[in-house]
Order: sequence, then structure tokens, then C-alpha cells
Amino acid sequence: MPGRDTPRAGFRKSTYGDGGEGCVEAATLSAARLVRDSKDPDGPTPAFTPAAWASFLDEVKRGRFDLA
Repeated sequence: MPGRDTPRAGFRKSTYGDGGEGCVEAATLSAARLVRDSKDPDGPTPAFTPAAWASFLDEVKRGRFDLA
């Protein structure tokens, strides 16, 4: 799904970053939610449906991916 619209997708950095160099960035297109690593903006940019992205965010909020 990412393609020629990716550079102008308007990526935003996470407000939960540790203040270091790396952070997750996300962007919204009409049919997809894109994510990328701020240290590698030209690297892979996975795309998720809005439903899959919402499900992922719910699991994050529930602490499913918290490190011990």
C-alpha cells in the first residue's frame, strides 16, 4: 500500500519516545496507517488497515507488549 504517497503522508513521532534518537513515527492515509523508524525514514514502511491499527493500539494500552 505505501508508494508514491508515502513521502507526503505526514509522519508524526510518538510522544512516548525515550528522548533518544530512535522513535516510532506513524502516518494516516485514507486506507492505511503507516509506521516507520525515525532513524531510517527511507526504510521499510509497513501499512495496516485502520481496524488492524486500532486493534494494535488497544493491545498496547492493555500492556500486552510491555517489557518485563
